[in-house]
Amino acid sequence: MASIQKRGNYWRVQIRRTGYPALSGTFDTKTEANLWAAQQEKLLNEQSPERVVTRLRDQEYRLNDALDRYAIEILPSKKPTTQKRDMGILKVLRADLGDVALAKIDGQMLSGMIRQWQSRVGANSIRLYLAILSHLYNIARKEWGMVELINPVELVRKPKLPQGRDRRLVGDEEAILLTACTAMSDELADIVILAIETAMRQGEIMKLEWRHVNWLEHTCTLYDTKNGETRITPLSVRAEEALQRQQARATGQDGRVWKYTNDGMRASYNKAVKRAGIVGLTFHDLRHEATSRFCEKGIPMMTVQAITGHKSTQMLKRYTHISGKTLVDAVRGS
Repeated sequence: MASIQKRGNYWRVQIRRTGYPALSGTFDTKTEANLWAAQQEKLLNEQSPERVVTRLRDQEYRLNDALDRYAIEILPSKKPTTQKRDMGILKVLRADLGDVALAKIDGQMLSGMIRQWQSRVGANSIRLYLAILSHLYNIARKEWGMVELINPVELVRKPKLPQGRDRRLVGDEEAILLTACTAMSDELADIVILAIETAMRQGEIMKLEWRHVNWLEHTCTLYDTKNGETRITPLSVRAEEALQRQQARATGQDGRVWKYTNDGMRASYNKAVKRAGIVGLTFHDLRHEATSRFCEKGIPMMTVQAITGHKSTQMLKRYTHISGKTLVDAVRGS
């Protein structure tokens, strides 16, 4: 039986049972003390002494300790780029919650932490923090034997993602941009054309190798994409012509398609945009432009998703913005 005694303004509970570790707790009210005592005695009836010892040990297991183990056992199985990103997230979690025991991070504590994060980073970053934390708790429950842990991420509201950027090429911006790019490098202009025609991400374009291009089928195969999947991208006539021009410029027919490095291309593109006098057009906006054009052509949404590699139609819709003219033409039959 539990011993419940009042000590000053608090109620002290002690539970002793032969073969089991002693349990104790302090509470503000007698009701809370009785409830906790009943819960603990029920667990003692259901669990062996060894399991109780393990449970008590797990209750003191800090997030820092779990993050160390996660970094050793889980991160190596991820892509190098994902590992680098996740290491940064682990650093944030260490700084903000590292000294807290896993079992003591509850919904209320995590909600407070989310509010702090919102003053420092955007919603997408916070959702990544929560995804890693949730994965860690699930691993701890399923693989590390901490079966009684409650995943606090399941108890909180995730911040809503902002509306996707709606920046598209307007007026004669495409022609002006390509003129500025050509003045710097013909290769840069063809990279921009390929982005507008295929909706490929910058990293996918820059990693492209000649062996990935299938001239007969008018496609290129993208390996090790952001989503970790291989994707077949169809080449429009204009996209294929851009690759053919680069092939004519190339000294060999194997290896990387482009001479630019990722950083070098980005710097040159930003310089060309500035010279063109175009405001607020990132390279990633060209992917949005291409995706929107696919939809404006009447290509089915699922087909567009297969081309662009978006994980879901919901995510695809966030980055698709149909022009007003297309909408008017659709209803007026122009």
